[in-house]
Amino acid sequence: MDRLESMLAPLLRVKDAGDWRPVLFDAGEAEARKRLHDLLETHAVRECRDTMRGQLHELLETRTPSRDLAPAELETMTQAHLAQAGAASLEHYGTWAYFPWSRRLVRALPEAEYRELRTSRNRNKITADEQKVLVSKRIGIVGLSVGSATAVTLAMEEVGGEYVLADFDSLSLSNMNRLRTGLHNVGVNKAVLTAREIFEINPYAKIELFSEGLTETNLERFLGGPRPLDLLIEECDDFYVKLKVRTHAKALRIPVLMETSDRGLLDIERFDLEPERPILHGLVEGVNLEKLKSMTAIEKIPLGLDIIGGSQASARLAASALEVKATLKTWPQLASAVTLGGATSTDTARRMFLGELRESGRYYVDVDDIIADGKGVVIERSQVGKGISTEATRETTPMPALTKSTSGAKLTEEQVRTLVTYGAMAPSGGNSQPWRFVFERNQLHCLHDAARSKSFLDYENLASFVSFGAVVENISLVAEQQGLTVEVDPFPDSSRVCTLRFSSANRPARDRALFEQIAKRVANRKAGVREAVPVADQQALIEAAQARGGALTLIDDPTRLQGVADLLGPGDRLRFMSRTMHEELVKEVRWTVKEVEATRDGLDVATLELNPVDLAGMRLASAAGVMHLVGKLGGGRALERPSRMAIAGASAVGLVTMPGGHTPRAMFEGGRALQRVWLTATHLGYAVQPMTALVCLFWRLLGGGDGLSQAEVTQLGALRQKYVEVLDVPRGSAEVMLFRLARAEAPTARSLRRPVDEVLTIT
Repeated sequence: MDRLESMLAPLLRVKDAGDWRPVLFDAGEAEARKRLHDLLETHAVRECRDTMRGQLHELLETRTPSRDLAPAELETMTQAHLAQAGAASLEHYGTWAYFPWSRRLVRALPEAEYRELRTSRNRNKITADEQKVLVSKRIGIVGLSVGSATAVTLAMEEVGGEYVLADFDSLSLSNMNRLRTGLHNVGVNKAVLTAREIFEINPYAKIELFSEGLTETNLERFLGGPRPLDLLIEECDDFYVKLKVRTHAKALRIPVLMETSDRGLLDIERFDLEPERPILHGLVEGVNLEKLKSMTAIEKIPLGLDIIGGSQASARLAASALEVKATLKTWPQLASAVTLGGATSTDTARRMFLGELRESGRYYVDVDDIIADGKGVVIERSQVGKGISTEATRETTPMPALTKSTSGAKLTEEQVRTLVTYGAMAPSGGNSQPWRFVFERNQLHCLHDAARSKSFLDYENLASFVSFGAVVENISLVAEQQGLTVEVDPFPDSSRVCTLRFSSANRPARDRALFEQIAKRVANRKAGVREAVPVADQQALIEAAQARGGALTLIDDPTRLQGVADLLGPGDRLRFMSRTMHEELVKEVRWTVKEVEATRDGLDVATLELNPVDLAGMRLASAAGVMHLVGKLGGGRALERPSRMAIAGASAVGLVTMPGGHTPRAMFEGGRALQRVWLTATHLGYAVQPMTALVCLFWRLLGGGDGLSQAEVTQLGALRQKYVEVLDVPRGSAEVMLFRLARAEAPTARSLRRPVDEVLTIT
């Protein structure tokens, strides 16, 4: 033996039996620190990594997701955390993990915090409660070539809290076309390699090793152990073991997963739910296990093809089967297929444990079939946020010129069309425009098109009656400019909201300034700048409401405004979380210019004035499945942001009320008062943004809560109590509308109106 060989000899021993588990030292225990000191004295450690401060900072940041923590605040929180944990200092916190196979020493957070932080990016794809279920599971994996990718992926995702690994084979160089490892590991047992990789991901992992593989003597212990496996993942090449282990798993009612690395084939056998199910779906019925032991590799090829479905095998695998023991040593496998198998097996195991997947069967995640020429889907870039607010959507409805009556109180067709055109410029819930007009015998009848306004928020048509009041106020203002007075007859019968009768005015026209605002009035949701509302402006707005018998409460105190934001945000979130209201909201929105111009109703998304982040959130939130999951996760706080931002830039918040309670007549008259307030605010240069969802929900709550779940009733009841206090709601009054008053730029777009010919009939 030459000198080099003699120097290498002590290093050429492959140690894989006693060095696959890390040694842990609790940094907070004096005895553990002494043992760590002794280890360091031996010079066994060749590399040390200590990132404890960074880990603690990241943990605290994940616990405070809604804001960015300044370095000084983060350090203060870190010291408080250490004190609460009883750690004398940072040096006495966490666990030191020594990995003997690599001679690395690393410090980690305590186990519970390590798990919390390491899985923090799993949320919300996996909830905290679901993660608890998953970590309680015991998973066995036999065959750690293909199975290694699955085992490591399971550990990364924490699907399973205990892993039982079995493989007798050692890594060879040819295995490295699909196993993620290095040349230095050639000759090391595959189960040992897998355990090491899992421990380097999670030094607290619980692993039991069967480095001798599965045998007649240890099979029951592998499957049963201290308690039976919750899932067996079978990836071994030995057909005898493949069938034998299934037979015993079936007897113990342990479900089995198998991924074949060909066409993404994933096989599920739910022996836990179907104890009488034949193994491998009956494809190997009649096979003699004892004879199988002595069969050659070539003789086993037909059985292998039976197991993977024969004609269902990929062309390349089928062609390769003909070459085994001729030009190929054994079955070919690729890293991409093995990696895919690890992903699909982990995803499937997770959903099985969570009760989302209960059927046995055979499934294909065939990349060659899914990603192929002619199968690509081209998704056009959304127009939302780019091009949605074109000049067409900014145009106002052409307003007809006013003409004075030349024949006393008898109206011409032109005058009627003018009245209705201006009247229809009134606001309506979701821009539904729920009106029809019939002119006959010099009377204009206003009819409710209930199909257009039917919604959860339009409780007993109260929101529609507010809109009709605004319509009538517009018409009254226009009629006065035409030399007419209007007699309003509300609710003359069940088919009409009101009838308007016209007569010649015997006084000069008034309210010219308000009339001129009808075509300019708009819901403006642009970000505002908080400026004090002068007393004179406040008085003008209050008098506008009083002119129609209503009242206006204005709130401009910053503390109370914050209280309003704390009400509106949860109200908006509740609306998104409700399946019924969410569906109606999505139907209201017009996402593209084409939709806006085709319907001329609903909410042009450009009028919502969302920033790119909130616009993207709105797009995501428009999917019912997304909102269902958000509700299940207890989330949705981001849905509160638009309302909170709106109030942050508000000069004031106003509430229009009307005496008489929430009756149709009170809401109708309240609509007239509201319209005068809105027109006055427009004249004074304020942006008005209606914030009505919560108020509408209160109507329903006060009416008995029909259609609300018990949870929604409870939540709304709590909000109602705060709302009455913050807004000082007059007792016994109808709450007509809540709105934001702000100084803001002109809106990006305004909602269109349906053509007058669609809503007016002249007989």
